[in-house]
Amino acid sequence: MATIPSVPWQLTGNHWLTIPCINPADGAIHALGVMHRGARAAIEVAGHADFVSGHGTPLLRPVLRVDGIEQALAAEGIAWERAVGWLPTFTCTVGSLLVRGTIFAPYGRDADMAGAVYTLAVENRGAAEVHIEIALEGTLGHRQQRVRTARPFDDAHLVSQTDDQVLLLEGAAIPGLVAVAIGCDGPATLKAPGVAGTAPQPFAIRRSMRIAAGSAAQVAFYLAVGPERDGAQATVGVLRRRGWRALLSATREALTSLEQTTGSDWVDRLLNRNLLFAYFYAVGRALDDAHYYLVRTRAPWHALGCTVRDWEALMWTLPAVQLADGALARELLVRACELHGYAPGQGIHYLDGTLFQPGFTLEGPAAFAIATDRYIRDTGDDQIVDDPIVADTLYLAADDIAARRDERVPLFATEVTLSGAPAAFPFTLHGNAAAALALDVFRRTLDEEAAAGVEDPAAVRAALRRHFAMERAEKARLATAIDLAGGTATEDDAVGSVLWLPLYEAFDRDDSLFRRTVRAVSNRTARAGTEAGKDAEDTGSGVPPVSQPLVPRLAQLLGPDGESVLPWLRRAALDGGIAAEMIDGDGRATHNGGDAALAGLLAHTLWYASHALGLKG
Repeated sequence: MATIPSVPWQLTGNHWLTIPCINPADGAIHALGVMHRGARAAIEVAGHADFVSGHGTPLLRPVLRVDGIEQALAAEGIAWERAVGWLPTFTCTVGSLLVRGTIFAPYGRDADMAGAVYTLAVENRGAAEVHIEIALEGTLGHRQQRVRTARPFDDAHLVSQTDDQVLLLEGAAIPGLVAVAIGCDGPATLKAPGVAGTAPQPFAIRRSMRIAAGSAAQVAFYLAVGPERDGAQATVGVLRRRGWRALLSATREALTSLEQTTGSDWVDRLLNRNLLFAYFYAVGRALDDAHYYLVRTRAPWHALGCTVRDWEALMWTLPAVQLADGALARELLVRACELHGYAPGQGIHYLDGTLFQPGFTLEGPAAFAIATDRYIRDTGDDQIVDDPIVADTLYLAADDIAARRDERVPLFATEVTLSGAPAAFPFTLHGNAAAALALDVFRRTLDEEAAAGVEDPAAVRAALRRHFAMERAEKARLATAIDLAGGTATEDDAVGSVLWLPLYEAFDRDDSLFRRTVRAVSNRTARAGTEAGKDAEDTGSGVPPVSQPLVPRLAQLLGPDGESVLPWLRRAALDGGIAAEMIDGDGRATHNGGDAALAGLLAHTLWYASHALGLKG
């Protein structure tokens, strides 16, 4: 588990480039990140190895000099807001000057590219003209490759400049994996060592101008990334040619089109914050092949990093993307089938589909069918099943589920639960509920001969009620796992919780057997939350607060008492408003923050609870 950074980072990005570490104290960027298919990893460029904690020199720092004297941007305070919920923007005053800064990664039609823009506007509210210098200064001090853990590159750093006033940041080794280019929207003065070295390499790009009293000036710095220096430099040229104003306008328009509404302002803010984070940080385009890939998260302070389980990609990230962008959802569904469909549910994958950690989950192959059916239902695009890649995956998924059937009872076995722990007993309630829904889909989408051989989902649901019910009559409740020989388990899986069963049409929300089971599970969750809250208050003992997973809290939104979860969720700080895998009783992130796939689940669950269940915030 990765701890939560002490710095409350501002962040942004697009599918190509992440900017996860913008210091709210001074607007400095401490790291940039990209995905690289060949490395099966994220590649991060930073000013210091400990960039996540905010220590060391930043990669890029905005600097303002007035009449040759450097001024601290935040000396009189700095105020931040997120334009369109995603673009960090700050305002501060320096004497008689008002400074506004915006950082954005272009997105949208004719704007989607591997780059970013840092704009700084200075308004002179004084009575006299001022001479100012606006600069980005920084240090190339660290480059790393990260699947889950960081491994630094061992070649020297190189910062150089080109004839068209572009700074190039890269490694000295050839071939490299990533290069960063930095340019300006007008004549600039550049500083670059130009010689490779293992020590941190300082650099700067500066613009000077005079601002008359009552006037304002604006400077834009363009950042671009490429698999090598020439491509990065060329992208800076495109950013310059299109201009920051047109890029910002296109980006704002595209982001606005992704927004969802529920009728509640605070729900909309939380939903859209997490939706956009999932949209850009659980989905990325690799720098070296431009294809889309699904990962758990691109945030560098999450221990699961750029790996992903089928369930997370298809049942957490994809539904959120589908709310906002049906065309991308289709592409991602086909992409998931292409990369992961050769062995659905077999374990955790690298971003390119290579198996990272074996461990069969019954929900894995079921997820491909459920996600396909959900896509068809929401978009009306039933032709997706004619795609050979999708069709092959559905047949393979059906075969994988059938191979796990018990010889006597229409129930299916699994190896591990969705949380990754070995299943207490082979037959899990959540897994078989998901499998039953998948069987429904197979009967509708496979060819007539294959569909005829699919297990009757009604028989599976009847078996759930018959074999998982413990005791009888008014005391009956459901076991979470059984072995069909008398062994039962009641411990609910954090990810594959019984609270999700109504989504798979296994039980109605008002079913008495389901409600008794939910009550028992919810009581345990509530007790854990109370204990966590008490421990969080015990600041004098030095005992850290008890952590609990966020997923069961989200699942409670779908249960009989879902309305009661909304006030808690409204107060929960999470990780700067973004989903974290582990939280304390008050909803503050404790470990594995910046969980992009889980942010997708949070966004979609809020939307579903509002639109389908009628919960009001």
